[in-house]
Amino acid sequence: MIVVLSLLAVAALSGALAVLFTVYVKRKVEALLPPQGRFVDVPGARLHVREFDGDPGAPAILLVHGLAGQLEHFTHGVTGRLAGRHRVVAVDRPGAGYSTRAPGTPADLRTQAAILAALIDDLGLGAPLVVGHSLGGALALALALDHPRHVGALALIAPLTHMQDEVPPVFDGLTILSPLWRHLVAWTLATPVSIKNSRAALDQVFGPEPVPHDFATRGGALLGLRPGAFLSASDDLRSLPDCLPAQQTRYGELDLAVTILYGRDDRILDPHAHGQALADKVRGARLQLIDGGHMLPITNPEAAATFILAAAAARRSDRNTDAAQA
Repeated sequence: MIVVLSLLAVAALSGALAVLFTVYVKRKVEALLPPQGRFVDVPGARLHVREFDGDPGAPAILLVHGLAGQLEHFTHGVTGRLAGRHRVVAVDRPGAGYSTRAPGTPADLRTQAAILAALIDDLGLGAPLVVGHSLGGALALALALDHPRHVGALALIAPLTHMQDEVPPVFDGLTILSPLWRHLVAWTLATPVSIKNSRAALDQVFGPEPVPHDFATRGGALLGLRPGAFLSASDDLRSLPDCLPAQQTRYGELDLAVTILYGRDDRILDPHAHGQALADKVRGARLQLIDGGHMLPITNPEAAATFILAAAAARRSDRNTDAAQA
């Protein structure tokens, strides 16, 4: 009996220390990387956005990041190459970065798409070019399908487009089904385990390209160590089976310009299974392959920006043609 009580006491103490460590890391990260943008309240969420001014006659650009990410994935190197030419808005998806979901708001793609549509209206973006990276690509597609007047064109970078049989190993920890266990892990194990495994995880996400030395800070990676980031990413991932299989049957409905950029050596999503498969279903869609892995907005911001600007130029040309014919 004494042994059992001793083990329980050790477990309780270890758990308490893990919680204290998690709280400490959360506070340090938020002090080091405070929000740099402003907050916009829309139905279902409070969204953190960063805005960059540009030519008012050019199409606006909305940048949507992927799973377990934040808007710094774009502000790290892409936005500086777009600003001035276009009005650019980078958004933390609902629950990610410094954005929050309203209590009871689901994490599925259709709900997030409705939230982004409300943001587009609130900011007066018209029908912007929507750029989606990874899971942000699936969300951009949901936005175009459910809210077509809110999207002028799509530029998708390494997008998730079809349901996969298996979750990439780096995201296995996000698949916990029990809400209680999920919250316990978020406030005890997730932060120290993420720190311990960070090198291997980042090698999987970035490979074969190296991880930039400043990704933890300028790329916002440290924000992912917070319990809320773990819980939100878990909600995002676990909601995919409820919506993505149905969404992928609707891609033929899309009636807008869709361009797709993929790294040939992407270790997270297969360019053929997601990029080419989407291009085969959408009339006029084009897939471009370049050397690189999954994190092109960070590892190759010049190529990512060039890809986005080309899509924006085509969108501007289409608008001018429509105006001339009106």
